Amino acid sequence: MARRRAVLAVLSVVALAAVACRGGDGAAPVQDESGTRIDFGVTSEPCPDTGHADRGCIYLGTISDLTEGPFKALATSIVDAQKAFWQRVNDRGGIGGYDVDMTTHIADNKYNPQIHNQVYQEMKGEVLALTQTLGSPTTAAILPDLEDTQMVVVPASWTSLWGVEEVVLESGANYCVESMNAVDFAADDLGAKSVMAVHLQGDYGDDAAAGAELAAEGRGLTFSDTVTQTGQDNQGGAIDAIVSGKPDVVILTVGPTDAAVIVGQTAARGYTGKFIGTSPTWNLGLLASPAAPAIRALYYQSAPWKPWGTDSPGHGALRAALPGVTPNDGYTSGWIWAYPLKAALEKAAANKDLTRAGVLAAVRQLESVDYEGMLPEGAGRFAGTPDESTFRQSLIYRPDEAEPTGVGMVKDFFVGPTAEGFRFEKPCYT
Repeated sequence: MARRRAVLAVLSVVALAAVACRGGDGAAPVQDESGTRIDFGVTSEPCPDTGHADRGCIYLGTISDLTEGPFKALATSIVDAQKAFWQRVNDRGGIGGYDVDMTTHIADNKYNPQIHNQVYQEMKGEVLALTQTLGSPTTAAILPDLEDTQMVVVPASWTSLWGVEEVVLESGANYCVESMNAVDFAADDLGAKSVMAVHLQGDYGDDAAAGAELAAEGRGLTFSDTVTQTGQDNQGGAIDAIVSGKPDVVILTVGPTDAAVIVGQTAARGYTGKFIGTSPTWNLGLLASPAAPAIRALYYQSAPWKPWGTDSPGHGALRAALPGVTPNDGYTSGWIWAYPLKAALEKAAANKDLTRAGVLAAVRQLESVDYEGMLPEGAGRFAGTPDESTFRQSLIYRPDEAEPTGVGMVKDFFVGPTAEGFRFEKPCYT
């Protein structure tokens, strides 16, 4: 499938004038005092509480898992990091004569697609873009409307679907790539001959399992697949499958609480193979759980980027913006995810078009994004096809209490042979 986003890369700002109101929400673009076109979520009135009376306001929305879902421990940190990120942007002059507000429109999706869509509908007329939409299945629930309204969004997830969606600004290796690289690591560094994917259903777990299966097939490894569901009391089937199947390596794609149950109880029943958890599976709290001894012995963590304590300009800026917090990589992820939207808004402002259509056109002009060293060069290309733009590097960690977020590096950014040779023309899982 050719990337739909690539078509828009050739559109000029002038051509976009005719379509800037597509989507039926009814806001006609107007020009601000500088001649910049604006429509949804951009006002001449200052943002609340920024203290910059000489600037207008760009409103961004946030939909996250804040109270009941499986990723609530990470989600609150992601939100706090993005608040700090955009405050830093405002402190450094804003964007095109505007400050950015992401605190007025924050909603809880409870990791439920129906709730996600409901709160999105409530805020969509008030925001220019979403700086966070957490979850793969939840974000998929609003994709048709995002496309219709031309609203650019930042996902707090890594499904390979985002690589072919024109309105989604993904960062880092997707779940499919991450799992491909994890299986290649398992084969090359751990000597694995058999792999089992244990995962949640949907665009999170199934996408990771698809990558694991592709890599296992390519490497000649035995592959098996076990679907589970969220909840500590729902892991019996997965535990039985691992203990009876005895795979050399389990690619684990669940939430942290479920990971503790699965790793701890399989170890208690004699399983001695290894686990490689997909990035959202990890949380520092796992090292304080009853499963901690098993996790130290059996668990590896794959990751799309380096953790909190890394020495880079971006990591340093993150730590400076959030002094006194207990480190976790929800903060790291939230901060990194915001960079492409910042780049798109800056480009749109330079183009004198801060409408939704203008931001979308700006995205298609991005050949790279400055992540301030938090991702390697080559990350953040949105102007190409999916195969050209897919970022294929990931990392491997192991539990290490001496590190701020509980993981120490085993393997730096690398691309395994499976991901390197794979053509990304459609999502790994649909």
